[in-house]
Amino acid sequence: MTAIRIGIVNISDRASRGEYEDLPGKEIIAVLTEYISSPWEKEYGVIPDEQPVIEQTLIDMADNRNCCLVITSGGTGPAKRDVTPEATRAVCHKMLPGFGELMRQESLKYVPTAILSRQTAGIRGKTLILNLPGKPQAIRQCLKAVFPAIPYCIDLLEGPFIECNESVIKAFRPKAV
Repeated sequence: MTAIRIGIVNISDRASRGEYEDLPGKEIIAVLTEYISSPWEKEYGVIPDEQPVIEQTLIDMADNRNCCLVITSGGTGPAKRDVTPEATRAVCHKMLPGFGELMRQESLKYVPTAILSRQTAGIRGKTLILNLPGKPQAIRQCLKAVFPAIPYCIDLLEGPFIECNESVIKAFRPKAV
């Protein structure tokens, strides 16, 4: 059985320069390891907040590295250099705004500044691209909210069947008619 390929990209000027440890990327890996029981492997990157670099990385992971899912962290706020949603929109063929809506709704339970976040999701070919915030705690909260829909979305994109560790999280798949 071929392992499912998942792209994980931390978008941070400081982390890309080695000024601090990539805690967001490590948190995404930890959560996915808890949630996914299917064999999977990561394609990993830490890149600066540069829209052309983000776009090229997303394209590479979707088109060349055959990732069915690419999860980014960081660059979703209102600051001048926060351009992850713009890069995601530029490379996606369809946008899925419900992911961002649900993540903001979940984050508002913890911080009032969640309304400043611009997380989103979209589809490039057979790849779901999901933008998460950059704080590890917020990453876990947001993934818990949206992950139940991710395996079915990958199914609809004709990607690999993702099995979940049901004692931790349950994927929602409609019952066959």
